[in-house]
Amino acid sequence: MLANAVVVVVATGVLQLSDPEPAPPAPAHQAGSAKGGEPSVPPSPSPEHELPSADLPEPVAATPESARQVKANEAGLVPVIMYHRIVKKRRASIDRTPGQVRQEMERLAREGYVPVTAREFAAGRMDIPAGRHPVVLTFDDGHPSHFALDESGLPVKDTAVGIIYQVAKKYPDFRPVATFWVNRQPFGLRTRAEQERAVRWLTSHGFEVANHTWSHPYLPGLSKQGVAEQLVRTERMLAELGAGPSETLALPFGAMPRRRSTVQKGSWDGTEFSFRGVFLAGAQPSESPFTKDYDWRSIQRIQSNGKKGECRRWCSQYWLEWLAKHPERRYTADGDPERISIPRELRGNITSKRSGQVNAY
Repeated sequence: MLANAVVVVVATGVLQLSDPEPAPPAPAHQAGSAKGGEPSVPPSPSPEHELPSADLPEPVAATPESARQVKANEAGLVPVIMYHRIVKKRRASIDRTPGQVRQEMERLAREGYVPVTAREFAAGRMDIPAGRHPVVLTFDDGHPSHFALDESGLPVKDTAVGIIYQVAKKYPDFRPVATFWVNRQPFGLRTRAEQERAVRWLTSHGFEVANHTWSHPYLPGLSKQGVAEQLVRTERMLAELGAGPSETLALPFGAMPRRRSTVQKGSWDGTEFSFRGVFLAGAQPSESPFTKDYDWRSIQRIQSNGKKGECRRWCSQYWLEWLAKHPERRYTADGDPERISIPRELRGNITSKRSGQVNAY
């Protein structure tokens, strides 16, 4: 929790120094753009066949012996990596360039990480191949650099989605999924038609689009009803766009309200909200959702960054190096969605409600 407090202060300072700008009008190559704000007609034939699939492999039935062979540890740590803007020239410390994002994702692929969405992580449905490690790629604020389509109907090269597909094409085991937590103007798109086309494209390809509040306020400064209004307005928008209801929430600035329950479940103006995973802004890998130490109400994330300044021990480069040096602490899958495979000495770490699923070796 101390680590998260450090990142809240740093992130707040960065965003204050680099005030959010109004999103520019969507360029012609962005999702759904056309004269008059109407969605453009995708070219025919569709180039969709060029995109790698997000489908998961067939599961296996894990045994103590098979788990031992791959050194399965589903009580291990999971990196949940946090990205913001992807820009050619960084203006804030939390910005990343397309090259930096591509380099980090290629490293993840080489080291055996397989992306899952925040929703899948929070539900404990990380159904990746045996011997692989889950990673959750998360993008805050719904910035235009996260998603846009080109004239052929494919993701623009240097957007988050474009980069993910490039890495998945180069490394076929790198599953092309991620979570996008958005505010009131997803991906900088102005009209509902443009926004709906973008959101439906993403969700139909296995990506998650979920709640990051309406206007990105500092939630500890709001009343309970003020928090609820922020969440419900975004939930209503996402429902209109075809992505609701959200199962996960990323807190703006990683700042938790004084009463944590206000962001877990509630209602405003006759509309309810309920999340099964509330995510912070830093600054270490998350506990496995199967362990006693896991708290779905405050899930840790890691800022994507190097090892300079405040990131010396809090950001992605440091933690990926640490996990590589301590593979026994990293979550390693058994390939079986119904079993939780762990070394025998870790049996006491698993929650009682999951004890019947344990496959110890």
